[in-house]
Amino acid sequence: MYAIALHHRFRGITVREGMLIRGESGWGEWSPFLEYEPTVAEPWLRCAEEAAAGDWPAPVRESVPVNVTVPAVGPELAHQIVRKGGCATAKVKVAEPGQALAEDLARVEAVRDALGPSGQVRVDANGAWTLDDATDAIKLLDRAASGLEYVEQPCATVEELAAVRRAVDVPIAADESIRRASDPYLVRDLEAADIAVLKVQPLGGVRACLRIAEEIGLPVVVSSALETSVGIAAGVALAAALPSLPHACGLATVQLLTADVVAEPLRPVDGALPVRLPTPDPHALDLLAAGADRVAHWETRLGAVRAVRG
Repeated sequence: MYAIALHHRFRGITVREGMLIRGESGWGEWSPFLEYEPTVAEPWLRCAEEAAAGDWPAPVRESVPVNVTVPAVGPELAHQIVRKGGCATAKVKVAEPGQALAEDLARVEAVRDALGPSGQVRVDANGAWTLDDATDAIKLLDRAASGLEYVEQPCATVEELAAVRRAVDVPIAADESIRRASDPYLVRDLEAADIAVLKVQPLGGVRACLRIAEEIGLPVVVSSALETSVGIAAGVALAAALPSLPHACGLATVQLLTADVVAEPLRPVDGALPVRLPTPDPHALDLLAAGADRVAHWETRLGAVRAVRG
């Protein structure tokens, strides 16, 4: 089990924890966020088991274009992150609790400046806006970005996404409305999004995501759940197997970690990640090993998740 500090607070955490699972043909990562109940964390375990078994489809491309992810930081730091990220696309976190829209606008303006006029800017609100707030904020953010590529999960419900999509000219991407929904296809049925964001751990693995991608009938952006390179490799495997990949993927998040469990992390080169299988490094695992109390916590979680399988 590992515990890795983040460079900046992201998704409300400063340390990322998870477990690596070794199988007959490889390694998988199981890293559901700490607040997730066993039933929610169970698909994450299926993904890790699939990876450990080496059960991934053949790739149709050798590399995957990716975006740099910008946390809800100040504009100067946002500018630095983009310039160091080495990508032509940036995904900017907005609607952070306790922050004002003016801070989001300043961050997006800084990101646009760092990317230059040819780069793509997308924003992610994680479902935090009301319908009215989303409509107003998207128009202002679109102006600050000199054109947004898309807005990810502006509101919490599928019905709200559908309403926002009809109220603004910026494309809408659905994330939580797919991976947390009892019916991930409601986004399609209500015509609530232009793009589907798929994350391999929450959705149960690469092959499960490929089925969703085929059936949902929307362009797909593969995104991470803030994994180490072992977990990111599953997202890369999905992106590499998709018949079409029109957008950069949100898989460069190893840049958010201060360390990694492999000797050669999956970091972007010229805005893309190579399709390869990283192997955990024993020395790195020793350095990043969590304390005994955290190991016990995760072993208890693992037992609870296996118990819900019946």
